[in-house]
Amino acid sequence: MNKITPSYPDRSEMLQDRFGARVAAALSERLAAQAAPDIDTRLRFAREQALAHVRAARPVASASTAVVLPSGSAAVLAGPRDDAPWWLRLSALLPLAVLLAGLAFIDHRYTQSQIEAAADVDAAILADDLPPDAYRDAGFVEFLKSARP
Repeated sequence: MNKITPSYPDRSEMLQDRFGARVAAALSERLAAQAAPDIDTRLRFAREQALAHVRAARPVASASTAVVLPSGSAAVLAGPRDDAPWWLRLSALLPLAVLLAGLAFIDHRYTQSQIEAAADVDAAILADDLPPDAYRDAGFVEFLKSARP
């Protein structure tokens, strides 16, 4: 073995160097295999012509009920056409109705849980040995907040 190899204190450095050499070799091969710029230009031009030919041959879909229109960097979904049946126009409001019903249900459940929590606290206070007036005393509140030995 006449090759001079660098000494590696641990295996991870050796693996990192080997990985770096492989990546460099792959990048060099890819750079050598790239086509000339004039070939890229001709391929792009041929692709654009093929797409234009396909677009011209494809019939325009006019029976669709929704159209996606570009608006800046976002797409906006257009609603049903004016000549669409009434039930189709009314069905566009269905997601809004479901959303409102869901929000009303969430509000109802939240209110119910608050009422149940207050009822539990009231039941615990009334079932306790202390009279309810003791909880209103400022000294008693300070006694409860202080650390017990």
